[in-house]
Amino acid sequence: MSKISSGIINLDRLIDSLYIGDNVVWEVDAGTPYSIFIHNFVRRSFSDAQKVIYVSFNRSPQSIINSISSFIDANNFVLIDCFTSGKGKNDNTFLKFYEKPTDLKIIRIGNPKDTDEFTQTLNSIEDSFPPGARYIFDSLTGMQDLWGDENITYRLFTYMCPRLYDLDTVAYWILEKDAHSQKFKANLRHITQVVFDLYKRNDQLYIKALKLDGRQDREAFKPHLFEANDKFVTITLPRKEPAVEIGQKIKNVRTRIGISQKELADRVELSASFISQLENNQISPSLSSFLQICSALNVSPGELLKDTKPLTNSWLLKKDIVVSVPPYIQEGIKIYDILSDEKLYAKFIEMPPDNVLQGHFFHKKSPEFICVLDGHILVTVEGIEVRLSRGDSIFLKENIPTQWKNEESDRAELLMISSN
Repeated sequence: MSKISSGIINLDRLIDSLYIGDNVVWEVDAGTPYSIFIHNFVRRSFSDAQKVIYVSFNRSPQSIINSISSFIDANNFVLIDCFTSGKGKNDNTFLKFYEKPTDLKIIRIGNPKDTDEFTQTLNSIEDSFPPGARYIFDSLTGMQDLWGDENITYRLFTYMCPRLYDLDTVAYWILEKDAHSQKFKANLRHITQVVFDLYKRNDQLYIKALKLDGRQDREAFKPHLFEANDKFVTITLPRKEPAVEIGQKIKNVRTRIGISQKELADRVELSASFISQLENNQISPSLSSFLQICSALNVSPGELLKDTKPLTNSWLLKKDIVVSVPPYIQEGIKIYDILSDEKLYAKFIEMPPDNVLQGHFFHKKSPEFICVLDGHILVTVEGIEVRLSRGDSIFLKENIPTQWKNEESDRAELLMISSN
């Protein structure tokens, strides 16, 4: 199953990322900041050079563009405006938007109450793009308000959901849970692949999954606290130690004794391809092959089969585990989540060669310590540009950098630590 990132590291960890073909329904309480999940998904889609088709029933084109203006990719963005001639009632305030020139592709549906016109317009856009575009339907509730019947909304969803699945896309659908009947929501959950519940209790925000096709881990179905600001989402996850599979254990022993995959394959009369797939946990060995491998590696079967936990279990954070999770990408810069709990967060940042970031990596709300692990980088704080080399650090209390720049031909690596 091909996976993509939601743009939110801990959400990817919680649900094992998004799968190509997923229709994702967000059931939201009034007052929950669901738009931050949309924005991170759109930002990540642009970073992946994917088309984003944004279908709006609830917001004017200008308000949508304003909300994503800092990262919008005009070449990969299409806005289908069902608001102006729908809830906007062709008011001159909204129609004036179309008098201004723009590089963006914006299509206004003349009569969005006509479901045939809406679906034909959407289908023509879909047919003009290769598979893989990402979709945002900003309001199933807005569709229902416009069409006046949740049965019509349901029929549209039952038509679009399998079509989008077959187009190898991922689509977000937003639904205000109190505006719909239990029957309507239950029917949607039956058809779609993923359903999230966003809600607030005692001034705290929670997310939990109501449906996750194809995932085995049930942790996502428990409520998880999250915090959100204008750019980022932090989801509190339980600490889980990654399991070391038998293929990884075989690889560890093989590399420790210094033989190649081909040499091991020759010793046990198997193909090097078989050993490669085994070490990547893509296949499992038969009992006889497993015993032959143990003999060739001079290791007991029990040592490879036992459930071992590292002695450093409670405090070791291995880099290969950290970077195995899809990063958040901002202007080509990869930001990996090392640690995030109620006391502090730590991020590993890779800045590619010849890269400039205007502004700062994060929306600062607490002091930050940033250390250069590798490479050279220029940072501008309070109008002063400083060159940082490996081992140099800065400590930001109230100051916010206005620019980060890597002018070198090699990437730079940074460690950022801050209190929550």
